[in-house]
Amino acid sequence: MAIETGLQGQRVLITGASGGIGDAMAELFAAEGCRLVLHANSRGSDLVGRARASGWDAVIGSGDLRQPEVAQALVDQGIEHFGGVDICIVNAGIWPKPNVFLADMDPERVREVIEINLFSAMWTAQAFLAGLKRRRDVQPGVGASLCMIGSTAGQFGEAGHCEYAVSKAGMYGMLRTLKNEIVHEDRYGRVNLVEPGWTATEMAEETLAQPGAIESSLQSVPIRQLARPADIASVVLSLSSPHLSRHVSGQTITVAGGMEGRTQWQKHEIDANEVLARLK
Repeated sequence: MAIETGLQGQRVLITGASGGIGDAMAELFAAEGCRLVLHANSRGSDLVGRARASGWDAVIGSGDLRQPEVAQALVDQGIEHFGGVDICIVNAGIWPKPNVFLADMDPERVREVIEINLFSAMWTAQAFLAGLKRRRDVQPGVGASLCMIGSTAGQFGEAGHCEYAVSKAGMYGMLRTLKNEIVHEDRYGRVNLVEPGWTATEMAEETLAQPGAIESSLQSVPIRQLARPADIASVVLSLSSPHLSRHVSGQTITVAGGMEGRTQWQKHEIDANEVLARLK
């Protein structure tokens, strides 16, 4: 018997949907028959074109999610156009370059990263949870879902990116708190966290293109390959499904090829050309 996801007709909000993992999630949820509320900060027009060209049932919002009213406006769009938001994917974030140790880091960089990655996540979650009270046409027994996109940096740390690691580690506190709060708005509501490792996105492209970067990145990864955005998106879709994950809440899923905090391979044992070929 085929397993159905139960996502047909669900209303899904995805922040940071203009590229990489966000775009892959939009494509996957659209293929399941979801109605989408998609957010981009500075690339809203690109996202509009992508949605139209793909024939998605989607509305597009834009703005800086460091402002709580931007997240509220996205939820309002979902309510106006689709009658509510059932699933929220907190994906927007930045990973600044270059590597800088905390001792030398500009305080403004610290503030910017934590505000964009962590505070924006809180404002998005806040707007979504408040919006659950206002949904119309809710399917009986089908719980809402909040899924946050963290990072292995939040689990293992990342030298040269302390501010990023802190912003992602903060999501653990949100996860463990909001899984207990969401059920007061939706008795079957669930909250989970997905932690990607090194993933072949536009944000990581420049770093991974540097000589030896792939080999260094995969030294602690048993499965010697990089993740594709679709690899992350498929896990998020499964966690968001009221059928596939109806009893899964408060969990952290690390999608990083078995990464751990110790070296698995020496650089000479990793073939960067083979790794890149496996992304195709």
